[in-house]
Amino acid sequence: MRHKYRTRGIILSRAPAGEANASLTILTEELGLIRARAQGLRRPGAKLAAALTTFAEADLQLVRGKDSWRVAGALSLENWFEKLPSRAARERAARVTGLLLRLAGEAGDEALYATLAGFLSALSVRPEAEHDPIEIMAALELLRTLGLDAGEAPADAFSPEALARASRERASYVARINRGITASGL
Repeated sequence: MRHKYRTRGIILSRAPAGEANASLTILTEELGLIRARAQGLRRPGAKLAAALTTFAEADLQLVRGKDSWRVAGALSLENWFEKLPSRAARERAARVTGLLLRLAGEAGDEALYATLAGFLSALSVRPEAEHDPIEIMAALELLRTLGLDAGEAPADAFSPEALARASRERASYVARINRGITASGL
């Protein structure tokens, strides 16, 4: 019998795999970025469908197979897609998760999960005028966690003070992000 792992995770992407299955990319709290298969997820009335949508945060039960992960159960905690106030906010979330998918391998790092969860939370509750600095701080925090930015960092990247500074110094922050992406070799 295989061991079941229980962890929180945010679904970053979902793609069809076969007739009724789906392939998911999940950022988990303890296991890092993983790719997992969900059996029967695309069937009408599938029990796990609501918990495994893109930008959903869920309490997951995962099983490690010989070659891959499989989702054995999921309980929905937050649906960030529904909480994001506008299409522009969803596009910002997609850009940051796209950056994460390009840069992060299958390595466990709790800071990545905390950064992404904090980013989605800030994007869902802060005013639209602060969304640009929120996106900048999220990208910078991801790069810093992955070792691609050595610059100074505030204790709370999404605090009003940090966002105000990111707004004032936008050009230098974007330059740091670009240097980090260049350093990654992508």
